[in-house]
Amino acid sequence: MRIGIIGTRGIPNHYGGFEQFAEKVAVIWVQKGHEVTVYNSHNHPYQESHFKGVEIIHCFDPEQKLGTVGQFVYDLNCILDARKRKYDIFLQLGYTSSSIWSFLMPKTSLIVTNMDGLEWRRSKYSPIVQKFLKRAEKWAIEGSDVLVADSIGIQDYLTKSYNAQSKYIAYGAEVCVDESSNSLMDYVVSKFNYNLVIARLEPENSIEIILDGYVLSGDRRPILIVGNHLTKYGEYLKRKYQSSNGIRFLGGIYDSQVINQLRIYCHLYFHGHTVGGTNPSLLEAMACGSVVCAHRNVFNRSILQGNGIYFENPEEVSEIMSFGISEERRLEIQNGNRQQVALNFGWEKIAIEYLRLFEDAMLKSLHG
Repeated sequence: MRIGIIGTRGIPNHYGGFEQFAEKVAVIWVQKGHEVTVYNSHNHPYQESHFKGVEIIHCFDPEQKLGTVGQFVYDLNCILDARKRKYDIFLQLGYTSSSIWSFLMPKTSLIVTNMDGLEWRRSKYSPIVQKFLKRAEKWAIEGSDVLVADSIGIQDYLTKSYNAQSKYIAYGAEVCVDESSNSLMDYVVSKFNYNLVIARLEPENSIEIILDGYVLSGDRRPILIVGNHLTKYGEYLKRKYQSSNGIRFLGGIYDSQVINQLRIYCHLYFHGHTVGGTNPSLLEAMACGSVVCAHRNVFNRSILQGNGIYFENPEEVSEIMSFGISEERRLEIQNGNRQQVALNFGWEKIAIEYLRLFEDAMLKSLHG
């Protein structure tokens, strides 16, 4: 098959979840004999024409100059280029800035869209932007031949809200068993003697609920907050908790080895995400054997299942921190999470599930 991928800033990954996804699956698909193209921003640090057998097409991306508007221009440029090429499958990762151009999608390709999370629910957006994103969601559904939901919760939402059929295929991860703990010294913490949050500092990620619960618990272990705090909400959080010495805002950390060591050796890992599908940071925490305390919702429950500890309010967070966790239970959760990732979320498995979906869609198309 000839497969084109849009919706990312490009590969190799220097940015986030969809970029990681594109890099992992594209390389596997090439290894299995398919022709794969990934569209990259012209600003991407990697400027070669191929990456591990994957063709790279750089398209003009004015986001650095125009901000969000530039994303729409970049997606348009990618789509216009794709119209010249005869892809069998044109995979669209997300829809925020591309679905507005649905009417320009290549007519000779099957359009497959990963619907991402419920972007319009994000509180960082104004009511006008939320309304646009809700409309963009509908455009993406109407303009796609096949929909992919990377969460059972998203799949149920698409069925109930639009009566739209979708295929559930999760995000992927790799089991991490790094035994080194050198990075802990840089943050003045020791093994299993600190709590951890890795997230964008946004209200829907329950940061305030987690920190209120931490303060309420009186836990003497520090809690490390990894994520950009140089934002309006980040500044609000720093002001609110400035008298709590145990709360440490570390900013963004982009070294995967450091991040994984922090995950492996944290006492408790708090995952407060309430919007979205299979969140990459949740799977990565599971892959590291973290004891995950997650917000109680369908997205997180469908992934963690019995290997999670759940909360919805500061009182529950406080209770979790106060009672702690036995070594026996820690080992049980660690092994369960790593086994879950290895069995259900390995990149090879995810890549093959997509290929089967593409092949089935092409067969249905050929037979009308």
